[in-house]
Amino acid sequence: MHHELHTEIDIDAPPDVVWQVLTDLDGYADWNPFITSSTGRPEVGEKLVNRLEPPGGRAMTFTPQVTVVEAGRTFEWVGRLAFSGLFDGRHRFEVEASPTGTKLTQTESFDGVLVRLMRNSLDTRIKSGFEAMNVALKASAESVAAH
Repeated sequence: MHHELHTEIDIDAPPDVVWQVLTDLDGYADWNPFITSSTGRPEVGEKLVNRLEPPGGRAMTFTPQVTVVEAGRTFEWVGRLAFSGLFDGRHRFEVEASPTGTKLTQTESFDGVLVRLMRNSLDTRIKSGFEAMNVALKASAESVAAH
C-alpha cells in the first residue's frame, strides 16, 4: 500500500533563512510543535533521532536516515518501523524562492503493509502535525528575517 501527504506554505523570509531554521535540528525544541526534538546532522547517511508529537496522538521517537541534502533546497530522510516493508516513510522538505520570499513544501510518502491500517491517522493527526510545523517554521523564519 502507498499513501502520500502534501502540505505547503508561503513564508515571508528569504530561502536561506528558511533553510537555516529548518536544518538547525537542535533548535526544533524552541519552535517545532510536531517534531519537538531532533538530534543528528542534516548530512546524507546520518541517522537522526526525532521525537514526534502528533496533535491528538501518542508521542514517539524514531531514527530516520538522511537520504538527500541539497543545500538551500531539499532535505529528506527515510524512516522505517521495525523493518523495511512494514511501514516506511520518506519525508521531504523543499525550499523554493517565491515572489514573497519562500515556498516550503513538506511531503511524506508512506509504503508498507501497515499503511492501510494507519491511513486515517496519517490523514488527520500526521497531516495536522505537518501543517502546525509549517506555521511554526513560518513564524520562526519570519522572526529571524525581521532581525
